[in-house]
Amino acid sequence: MKQALAATAPQAGSHARVPDIIALIKDTYPDLRPAEQAVADAVLSDVQMAVDASNAEIAIRAGVSQPTVTRFCRAIGCEGVRDFKLQLVRSLVVGQIYLAADKSSAPALDAAPPFWHSVFGEARQALREVERQLDPELVLRAAACIAPARRVLAFGLGGSSSSLAEETQYRLFRYGVPITACKDPYLARMTVSTYRPDDVLIAISATGRTREVVEAVELARHYRARTIAITTPGSDLDLAAEISLTVRVPEYPDTLTPSASRFGFLTIIDLMAAATGYQMGPLARENLRRIKYNVLTQRQGDVMEPLGD
Repeated sequence: MKQALAATAPQAGSHARVPDIIALIKDTYPDLRPAEQAVADAVLSDVQMAVDASNAEIAIRAGVSQPTVTRFCRAIGCEGVRDFKLQLVRSLVVGQIYLAADKSSAPALDAAPPFWHSVFGEARQALREVERQLDPELVLRAAACIAPARRVLAFGLGGSSSSLAEETQYRLFRYGVPITACKDPYLARMTVSTYRPDDVLIAISATGRTREVVEAVELARHYRARTIAITTPGSDLDLAAEISLTVRVPEYPDTLTPSASRFGFLTIIDLMAAATGYQMGPLARENLRRIKYNVLTQRQGDVMEPLGD
């Protein structure tokens, strides 16, 4: 275990990587002696207490001797109690709200589960924020770039932004827009290297700080392509793009629900897609008619069902 911790120690000239001591406690728990497990239980039940308490106080809380606390620290890969507490403080910085959520009580059987109000509340709040913050003129400008484009690339990295890039492709291809989605930074970089002034890059990032996405926009602009960002206002991506469709959506305190910004970005994508459809007019309608015709001739359905579902 010590070797594993040493491997994660920051090296000169590299980003500091901090061992997740809370995860180490949970992962090594089955291999600990019963007395050491008692220390682990005491620590995990109140991490802040373990940070603030002395060695003796932790021992009393766990019902063990002080040397057992020291042995516990070494068993999970720390040099001693002091090193353990240092690692614990670092883990606590990003883990406190998730540890607090672990202690929440289960909902009553006759009541709505806690996530019910969280998810619906986040969705409503995100819609309100998009309507309040987004400039319709910018949406129309984005559509005016997309409608006549020779090629369009929707680019996003990570679980949320990459799925939003694919959603952008699904929204726009049915109008006849020549669009592809990309979640590979090297492929995106190669693609925009071939861009011309009548090509469009749609870059998506919830934080607006993802370096590869910002660099793709900068490279596309270097080749005079049009660039559209869907991101948070004031971010690096917002400043780099020609047209920025931005919204700041506050995150809900329920850590187990999806990110609230996702609802806002999906709304922006739908607005941009609808504006593009209106911009393309008869051509978009004809493409949609063809899709619906061929879907309904393949299987039975209602003309008002979701298109291509």
